[in-house]
Amino acid sequence: MKEILVRSLSGLLYVSLLIFSLYNQHVFLLLFFVFGLICVAELKKLIHYKSFAPYIVFILLYGIFGYWQFVMKSHNGLVEATQILQVITIFVQLFLIKDLFTEKNIPLFISKKITITTFYLSSGFVFLVLIANYHQTFSPLIILGCFILVWTNDTFAYLVGKNFGKQKLFPSISPKKTVEGFLGGLFFASIASYFIATFTETLSFNHWLILGIIISVFGTLGDLIESKFKRQAGVKDSGVIMPGHGGLLDRFDSIIFAAPFIYLFLRIINYVS
Repeated sequence: MKEILVRSLSGLLYVSLLIFSLYNQHVFLLLFFVFGLICVAELKKLIHYKSFAPYIVFILLYGIFGYWQFVMKSHNGLVEATQILQVITIFVQLFLIKDLFTEKNIPLFISKKITITTFYLSSGFVFLVLIANYHQTFSPLIILGCFILVWTNDTFAYLVGKNFGKQKLFPSISPKKTVEGFLGGLFFASIASYFIATFTETLSFNHWLILGIIISVFGTLGDLIESKFKRQAGVKDSGVIMPGHGGLLDRFDSIIFAAPFIYLFLRIINYVS
């Protein structure tokens, strides 16, 4: 009972901070900057990377893309810079997916560690900021909707998997994940997309439905990749900052991996509309 209470309070604090930050762009940027630094520290520990360089890279990338419009007083050049970052990030993530299915252990030589901390984690937070600035204006309801889809998918994947799961999804990495759980998370995320579209009036239901699918698929892959890092490190959680939940990276692993694909879809519908 005490463990459930601690877990609930910890989760409530996390969600409350996130929702509170959506009322002001500067508060949002500051909070996610802090979240990002904590996640960098947790990932460095998981992959045994002792260099201080990942902090510098994160600060530079986050500062450039997060504050571009405030410093440059325009968005000139931001689109081009974002496209370059997006291509590299998705390319790196596809390699991580390949490693997930083909490698017993993800290779962690020094250049791979640099690549992972830069284009798996730091750029993931950059794209969260860019999603929140969809249409080049602060759009908190879109990023909130994406988080709700992640929470819905994770919650119902767990509930359906626990009660009805039989076929293991990826037993060598995450024995508790099941195919039934994945499909349950996808199904309820699709339902949630209808309510998000209805109450936020940001994107159409079809667009939110596709985002629900993107988040369920790539969010699950992101969770599996982080689980593989943890299994290689021989730990259960990425950290202890959230009592009952583990580390902050454990809460962000899905959304930061899905973020570049979410932003790519938003750019596509913006281009064709």
